[in-house]
Order: sequence, then structure tokens, then C-alpha cells
Amino acid sequence: MDIKQRIYRAIDSGKAAHKNSGEIFRLLNVKPDRKKLARRALDALCANGDVVRSNDGTYATPAQLGAFTGTVLANSQGYAFIRPDDGNKDFFVPKKRLMEALDRDIVLAVPVRGTEDEASVVKILQHGRRTIVGRFEKDRNAGYVLPDDARFDSDIYIPLSLAGGAKPGDKVLAELTSFPKGKMVGGKILEVLGQDGDFDAEELAIIRSYDFRQEFPEDVESAANASSSQKIVPDGRKDFRDILTITIDGEDTRDIDDAISLEREGDDYILGVHIADVSHYVRLNDIVDREAYKRGTSVYFPDRVLPMLPKSLSNGACSLNEGEDRYAMSCVMIFDARGNRKSYKIYRSIIRSDRRMTYNEVTAILDAEGAKDGDYPRIAPMLREMAELCRLMEANRRAAGEVSLDVKEAHIYVDESGKIVIPDYERALSHRMIEQFMVSANEAVAEYAERRKAPFLYRIHERPAPEKANLFFSFLKDLGINVRLNPEETEPADFQRILDMAEDKPYSSVVNRVMLRSMQKAKYSEENLGHFGLASRCYCHFTSPIRRYPDLFVHRVLKELIKGDDGAAKKLYAPIAHEAGIDTSEKERIADAAERDVDDLYKVMYMNDRIGEEYDAVISGVISSGIFAELANTIEGMVRYDLLPDDDYEFIEDKMALRGRRHSFRIGDSIKVKVIGCDFGTRRVQFSLV
Repeated sequence: MDIKQRIYRAIDSGKAAHKNSGEIFRLLNVKPDRKKLARRALDALCANGDVVRSNDGTYATPAQLGAFTGTVLANSQGYAFIRPDDGNKDFFVPKKRLMEALDRDIVLAVPVRGTEDEASVVKILQHGRRTIVGRFEKDRNAGYVLPDDARFDSDIYIPLSLAGGAKPGDKVLAELTSFPKGKMVGGKILEVLGQDGDFDAEELAIIRSYDFRQEFPEDVESAANASSSQKIVPDGRKDFRDILTITIDGEDTRDIDDAISLEREGDDYILGVHIADVSHYVRLNDIVDREAYKRGTSVYFPDRVLPMLPKSLSNGACSLNEGEDRYAMSCVMIFDARGNRKSYKIYRSIIRSDRRMTYNEVTAILDAEGAKDGDYPRIAPMLREMAELCRLMEANRRAAGEVSLDVKEAHIYVDESGKIVIPDYERALSHRMIEQFMVSANEAVAEYAERRKAPFLYRIHERPAPEKANLFFSFLKDLGINVRLNPEETEPADFQRILDMAEDKPYSSVVNRVMLRSMQKAKYSEENLGHFGLASRCYCHFTSPIRRYPDLFVHRVLKELIKGDDGAAKKLYAPIAHEAGIDTSEKERIADAAERDVDDLYKVMYMNDRIGEEYDAVISGVISSGIFAELANTIEGMVRYDLLPDDDYEFIEDKMALRGRRHSFRIGDSIKVKVIGCDFGTRRVQFSLV
């Protein structure tokens, strides 16, 4: 047995665990002339990750130190956090303990003894990034990519033979090919995106940084084209084509998932929510399905959509286009005169949309009250009855304790002339109507699956963590909103009462936003844990299978249940539900982050033409280096600390305030700002106070 094996066995057995090198060598009777060899063996064990050297100079195996695997979440300041695979709390890792691990790397790490939440990287198990976006530069001998993402703590060395025609100053996509210890990461140029600073290149750079592609592989496109060419036949489905049915979407929507119908029977409302039957065209584990699962969701940007499904399906065969027969999954619900759901049925169906309506058109009809219905003599009366039902449903949800958050989200679009448009935020009755109807259908479908004990993907939203709830309540107290609630036992109705107290106040939008931050993030799970925000015991996503994979999963399970084949549902979907919940939740998180980054780029471009203009704003965030202010159209900018009135400010983090002797700024305060600059690198608008 060589010295390396002897050392490992002695540590692994516990005999030499948690001892320093001198103690280990004495225990093993290592002779002086063999100590150099023994030290090299000990170093090799550490390099392989078999043994870990603690900060006190002692050695142990990873198991003895409570080692865990996790993902590195780096920070632009050099330090990082590790998110364990088991989902427990994140660990802080100073730069010196990263062992050259980079952002998104999968690592083996051990907690640092004597600390509660600090860890050291023991071994890099897998590099997390395949590509990086950045600016290309070169000298006489080689090229370099300077990453856009400051969290990636290494430039990329590019041999000139692998530069792909890139010129200095180009924005490029580079593949990472080598990670030599103690040296710069190596790579090659895959794509030249344009000149650094060019708007189109910057947008494409963000898209590529998330590894998104608009185009589909040729074999996926071919399979989708073949599937979409099928003729529509009744096929034993419930036929709703004679019932007045409409779709209501944004002006620029092309992938239409949902249609609605409403009939009256005495005092009852019979609401039909008809959803595109994507599962008819995309079968489990076929080539289109595998690509859809890989994407997880469609991603929406102001000037383009990166669809989950090829256009022949998303905009064609599956889209509920006006005047065309379509396969659907229909949830037909009966509500009484007070808006309470009495019953529901779910069908495989065939429908035909009578009219493609937009939110603006519906709003105009509903605002017109008793005016002439113009082009909509059949549809307008139905819309008014839908509005009645919507208001009843809203009142019932409010009474049940639903948290009716009104968090502003910018609707950014590019008009026909290529101009960026960001209108002031508006949430009309037409939007609320569709929301209520879709939520009701989602609840009914989830209850149906739960009753049948089927494997399923629920949309869950857990109770806020007590520490975050406590910080939120402290923030409210500083605003003058006194709440006496137990952070351990908060209920949805408690949060709704807070929103009611803040309604019509200048800081209302900020209370909504801070409340949202205090809550857990909704996600997908095979276990039904309820939805806190909706005050719903049982909820899922059923209504958007063209653009969300979980909805497609739900449709497939429903079809087996409708056939009465509960056994097939369990056999096919129970083994994959858990992993599908994790994967689709992560894909959603990544898509949300990409959409935010691109929206921020558009906001900066939009405000770049408005430098010098003044706006009313509300303080939406406070940090030690300045304050953030939000305009009515949701654009947020920063007033740097050095541009605030001269004073000796103290940053009070838990109060979200900067407090000086003469001036103070806290989240929710109304201010007036002037646009003084736009930073495309950080995608941030710069304000000064007026």
C-alpha cells in the first residue's frame, strides 16, 4: 500500500481525521526522508477532492466535514454564494475560498467550521457556462473577450486562428473550451453579433447570454410542419362551434391560446374557457416535445418572440384564429347569480372563434355603456354579461382573502415606424376579466386532477418566510401603516388588508412592489401546497399550452383522466412529474430574467431621447449609494448619492431609507426628477433631483 492510500485510509477511518499534517505523519510513523513524498500525496488527495484541508490546517474527508454539492452564484465584487442542490439556505463564499470556481459552476463545497453560513469550494465538478458574451479585443499575438457579465471573473483568451473574423470592438458570442488552473479561460468565437454599443447588437447579446435561439432545428421544424397539416375532424369531441366564442388578446398577439364563451340559463352564467389542444399535435417524447421541454416557455421581447413551439403550430394549427375550426380542451363552468361556481365539466372539444378581439376594443365597448354596439351587435351584450360575472368573481375572491397585487409592469412595444413606445401603466376591466376566467378554469382543472389522485403539476405559492414578512411589516410601520400580525402565521387576507390601507396613497405602488419581494416565488410542483397569493387551496396552469410547458403536461394528464384511464396517467406521468416541476420552474425563472434585462435595455434607449426632461416619480428603492425612482410608465432610474442634497446621510437598510440631519429619503416618497443620462452598459437611467 503506497503512502497516499495509507493517508487516505487513516483519515477516512476517523483515526487521523481533523488532524494537521504533522499529527497525521506521526500517527503513520512517516520517516523524515519520506515526509516530502507524504506531503505531495496529501496535496494530491486534496486536489482530487478526496480530502479537504480546513482553514485551521486540519484534514478530513468531505463526508466528515458535511460536504454538499451546489451551484456557484457569483457577484461582480468577487465573492459568491453557493446554492445547495437540496434547496437549503445559500452559503457565502469569499473569493479566496472559491478555488477558481466561476459563476454557475457546479461544485463540491464544505461549511467553514465556526461559521453558520460560510463555505469553501473543495472541487469543481462541472463548469456551468458553455458560452459567454462580451467585447472582442486583440493585441499582436492573441485575442481576448471581455465578458459583459461582471459576475464571470475571467477574461477569455482567443487564439487569432479561432477569432472567426471578429474585429476589435465587436460584440461576440464565445464558446468556452478550456479552464486551465491559474490561467485565463480559453475559447473560440462562435458568432459576431455587431459593434459593441449598437442597440441591436446589445439586444442580441442579452438573448445569446441566456443561450436562447429563435430558430428551431430543421428536423423539429419538419416534424411540426407535418403535424400541423392534419385536417380538423370532430373525432368524438364535444362540438362548441355553434356557440358564440371570442378571443381577447393584445394588439400584437399571434399565438392565441384561449377563447371564451358565455351563455345565460335563468340566473346562472355558463362560462366556457376553451384552450388550444396542443397535446393533439405534440406527443410525449416526440422530437417537437423534446425541444419544447428544453425551452420550457416562450420568451417575449418588445420586438420579437422566442416561441416554445415552431410557428406552424404556435401561430398556425394550435392558435385559435378567427373563423377557423380548432381542437381544444374546454372547461365549462356554471356560476350562480352571486358568482359562485356551482359545477364544471372538462371536455376534449372542437371550437371556432367568431371574433378576434383586443383588450382595447373590449374596453371601448364596456366603457360605451348603452351606446350603439356598432360592429359588435352579438358580442357586446355577451361582453357586458362577462363584465358582470367578472365583478362578482372579484368580490368573491376578495372576500376569500385573495392578495390582489397591482404591480406595475411596462408594456413596451415597437410601432410600425420602429419607434419604441412605453405607455403609462393601465390595467383595464378587459384584462381583469380574462384573468378571472382563466384563474377559475385553472382552479377547476387542478381540483379535478387532485380528486382523481393523478400525477400532476400544480402551480404553488407558499406562505412568505417569517423573516421577510417581518421586514415588510417594519417597512409598513415607517410608512404609518401599523399592522399587528404574527410573521409566522400570515394569511392572504392579512396582506390584502394592507393593500387596502395603502390604496390611493402616493406610495401604493411601492407597497405592492415591496409586498411582492417579501413573498415566495410561485413555482411548479407535483405536490399540491396551495397558492397563497390567490388564497386558493388548489391551483394549476392549464390555459397557455402554446407558450408554457407545464400547461401541456396538464393537458396530457387530463386526456387520460377524461378517457377514464387513471392507470395510464400514473404510469406515464408519475415518474416525470417531480423533475418536470423543477425544470420548468427554472426555465421560467431564466426567461423572466432575460425579459427584464431586454426591457431595461429598451427603457434606457427610450429615455436616451428624453435627457433633460422632468417627471414626477416615487422612490422605489434605497441603497447606500443612492435612491431609485420609478416613473408612471414603470421606468426606474437612479439618483446617485453625490447628486443628493448635501447632508450627512445614514443608510438604514431595514427602514429602506437614507436619513440625514436636514433631508431624508425613504421608499414610497414622492419626488420630482430630471433625466441626466443613460448608461447602456448597466442598462440604467440616471436621474437628478429637481
